[in-house]
Amino acid sequence: MNTLRFDGRVAIVTGAGGSFNLGRSHAHLLAARGAKVVVNDLGVGPGNQLEEPADAEAIAEEIRAAGGEAIANTNSVAEEGSAKEIIDLAIDTWGRLDILVNNAGYGSLAFFNEINTRDIERFVGVNLMGPIWMCRAAWPHMCEAGYGRIVNTTSGGMMGMPGMSLLAASKFGAYGLTRGLAVEGAEYGIKVNALSPGAATNSVEHSFTFTSQEILDNYVAGFPPKHVSAAIAYLTHESCKATGTMFAAGGGDVSARVVAATPTFHADDITPEDVAENIDAILNTDDLLVVTDPLHVQEPGGASPVMQYMVPKDYRPSTV
Repeated sequence: MNTLRFDGRVAIVTGAGGSFNLGRSHAHLLAARGAKVVVNDLGVGPGNQLEEPADAEAIAEEIRAAGGEAIANTNSVAEEGSAKEIIDLAIDTWGRLDILVNNAGYGSLAFFNEINTRDIERFVGVNLMGPIWMCRAAWPHMCEAGYGRIVNTTSGGMMGMPGMSLLAASKFGAYGLTRGLAVEGAEYGIKVNALSPGAATNSVEHSFTFTSQEILDNYVAGFPPKHVSAAIAYLTHESCKATGTMFAAGGGDVSARVVAATPTFHADDITPEDVAENIDAILNTDDLLVVTDPLHVQEPGGASPVMQYMVPKDYRPSTV
């Protein structure tokens, strides 16, 4: 197989300024394979704690020292105007934007009844609105070019883990964004995917301790960020075949995460009692119908088949 190269491509990687994080690894790999990279990071470190501040300029300098081309940016992704400035920097510097890796994230373990309002806002602002604002600013440039690759970072915590309800809510929102943009971007040559990473980074150690030093050492050795970056590189390459899909990568493993539907129960003039009496059949997972393709509105478990007969009306902005 030919080596996947990014010569002539321009990429933005958000949240890439940490000394030991995924974004740094993604930016280094894309640059090493020929991409010009905007290294973005607000600079506050994991969980917005300043004990381990990030430094976008330091990572950009690492890339340049290794023979690559990179510039640093410290804008926040969580505000519309600020996010647009990140996109504008790539366009103004290199005249194009081909790749957007929405890696910036906020994470902190907190139970729902203890998390404060400001941290709730950070979860939503960075993990959900960040990708929205970044994609919104990048979208017209990619549509005009007829090409684009976007990866939104999700999380295994979105499947349900103690202390991760807000993380799950924000990351599932990013996955929903991924599915919708995959549909809208298809006619423009834009492919949009999501990836749930598993890697030993400073953000993991910010939220977890390990039961022994040996286990920590094995985790660090077995789950380097570069294993996740390998999947990111494929998803951002022109040869990528997938769109609208969520992947998981870590420790050398790559898999797809899919939405599935159980076989449908139907009753004419259905009642609450019908649902109650058939709940075991409704929840039975023996014959799951996997929903993979967001471009196929009639796929089982996806959009209703009646959608093919429905014509969207023009957008009408709210007036109140």
